[in-house]
Amino acid sequence: MSESVTLGYREVNFDGLVGPTHNYSGLALGNVASMSHGGLVSNPREGALQGLAKMKSLLDAGFAQGVLPPQQRPDLGALRALGFSGTPHEVLTRAAREAPQLLRAVCSASSMWTANAGTVTPSVDAPDGRTHFTPANLQSSFHRYLEPETTGRVLAAIFHDPHHFAHHSVLPATPAFSDEGAANHTRLCASHGEPGVHLFVYGRQAFGGDPAHEPKRYPARQTLEASQAVARQHGLSEAQTVFAQQHPEAIDAGVFHNDVIAVGNGPVLLYHEMAFRDEQATLDALRTKMATPLIPVRVPVEAVSMDDAVSSYLFNSQLLSHSDGSMTLVVPGECQENDAVWRTIQDLLLAGHNPIGEVLVKDVKQSMRNGGGPACLRLRVALSAAERQALSGRVLLDDALYAELTAWVEHHYRDRLAPDDLADPQLAEETLSALDELTQILQIGSVYPFQLG
Repeated sequence: MSESVTLGYREVNFDGLVGPTHNYSGLALGNVASMSHGGLVSNPREGALQGLAKMKSLLDAGFAQGVLPPQQRPDLGALRALGFSGTPHEVLTRAAREAPQLLRAVCSASSMWTANAGTVTPSVDAPDGRTHFTPANLQSSFHRYLEPETTGRVLAAIFHDPHHFAHHSVLPATPAFSDEGAANHTRLCASHGEPGVHLFVYGRQAFGGDPAHEPKRYPARQTLEASQAVARQHGLSEAQTVFAQQHPEAIDAGVFHNDVIAVGNGPVLLYHEMAFRDEQATLDALRTKMATPLIPVRVPVEAVSMDDAVSSYLFNSQLLSHSDGSMTLVVPGECQENDAVWRTIQDLLLAGHNPIGEVLVKDVKQSMRNGGGPACLRLRVALSAAERQALSGRVLLDDALYAELTAWVEHHYRDRLAPDDLADPQLAEETLSALDELTQILQIGSVYPFQLG
């Protein structure tokens, strides 16, 4: 029996709960779905229930599932820092009148996409034998730049035991160290408890980069320097890391994060041929450093166009391992609705020479309309049995927690939210009441600004 088996390593997917202010404000430049659905009416209750249903179905299928809470929204503190004063009602009313885009930003429920919460290195790879966390600074967009402080408190509250977990500072929130978290990071290995190689994907190089190799239409959100800094924080060596540039044409097509064009799990890397600027060099580097043979699953542009890849979010899917080494691919319903993508899934994946033997289709349409598929909704954390025991709070999903969270959503969430509704002070009161109750359900203590005073 291998050491990884005796230590009981399992990957836990920590999904972000869709927040009560889930709305379509079209805030994310370069995110085609977000921009195209801006101004539509959202259904926060449906969004949260869709996310919970996905979590529950994966739990029932035998996968370990965790839960992360949403952020406090609206962020009145951010509005006050920008010069809006008075009562909450006065702050919201004035912001809606004078700076509606700022109001929409401070009400964003984007923290549901916990793939951007931070970067994680499991203990089996870290020199000190602890699991390491670095919250992403998300400095490339204002509405996400507001998240890291609370994200850090949440992660520290859950992964609290210093004997098992190490927490690092957010990188400097400057363009040179623009960091979008695990959405641009993939760990490849024989199994979750075996040493792995960390693939960091960046869009541009801040110092000494060639502008000719950068996107022209949309911004590159991850820098090489940020990826290198996170690797250093976590103690990863050169032999454990590969740094690859995302294809600039993919970014300009709407692939704002690498997890929109590639997904890895175990030894498998499922990717579109336009994922990397230098595809062959990326594969060669992985093959050289991995202790187990890489299994690349390449989807050519002839099978799935860039437009189809972005609209279906085929690559923003979850790839999950079973104990026998086989894998399940969890795709959004939009994949089934796209003939070319669905044919590729059947012909190239299920009939191919790779461990992917099952495809599960999940409805996460409320999230998809804002540009986030199944992979965006979860932060992957490989944990030993002892580390799972050391978790604080009640964050590992089971039937009882699922039922309680479902009832919580049904009680607190609206089923209709238009951008103009964000100025409603009653919405702010409803949200604070809901979040206060949620921290009690999850038993994570005081993590929100309004709870800290």
